Amino acid sequence: MMRFDGKCVVITGGNGGIGFGIAQRFASEGAHVVIIARSADTGVQAAKTLSSKDRPALFLQTDLTDEPSILSALDHIQDAYGHMDVLVNNAGCGLLKSPVQPDTPTAERWQAFRQSNLDSMVLLSAHALPLLAKGTDASMVNISSTATLHGNWGLYGVAKAGVEGLTRAMASEGAPMGIRVNAVSPGWIATSPEQEHEVLRNTTQPPSLSGRMGSPADIAGAVTFLASRDANFITGQTLIVDGGKTTIDYPSRGMLESHGHRGAARPSTE
Repeated sequence: MMRFDGKCVVITGGNGGIGFGIAQRFASEGAHVVIIARSADTGVQAAKTLSSKDRPALFLQTDLTDEPSILSALDHIQDAYGHMDVLVNNAGCGLLKSPVQPDTPTAERWQAFRQSNLDSMVLLSAHALPLLAKGTDASMVNISSTATLHGNWGLYGVAKAGVEGLTRAMASEGAPMGIRVNAVSPGWIATSPEQEHEVLRNTTQPPSLSGRMGSPADIAGAVTFLASRDANFITGQTLIVDGGKTTIDYPSRGMLESHGHRGAARPSTE
């Protein structure tokens, strides 16, 4: 099914991990994919991998914490396509990929998580609205995190809570222009078998009710649904995609395990 045939789809952080999985799904459905990311090496390679003869993918090296860099990227998109149909705000950093350490002062810690996960999204979203207004069935999808529902160290979840607030604000702001805005909140997502093994080796908690971690393809399916016409009456919402992890009642895990529920016990890492 080619739900995005000929559409201009811009994905931040589309050069790896969840973002690349999202980019692959849009490309497979006929989109002209534009990847915005900081790393030139991985960005160029990702665009090359996603390109086809009829639909070359475009990579724009961009610092999403720098407003002039964002404006330059949007100028390139304007020149290349004249509009934007879908914006996926995926770029950000979590605890594993941030410069934050246990002894990092609170102000620096907050700035690191806020700039990469929230400020960058605010700036790009606001400046992208005019291009999206020129698109067809225009949509924005922001990537949040189930960290917003848990207490967690590092203030990452606080920044992601801001993303969900931004989603509702942009849904209101974009509605008069025909732009829908939603968010996807991933649970535990493995971007490689090695990462999944390492995460599960260091936890006693089940990763989901399905007994597995999610994959970038799981998130891509949710993102493309929200960006498609199938979701044309959905805006301002956050869709949790976590295999039911946030519904697990840990005091009842023993009972579930006794009934053979595979998601209740610690998953095997063998």
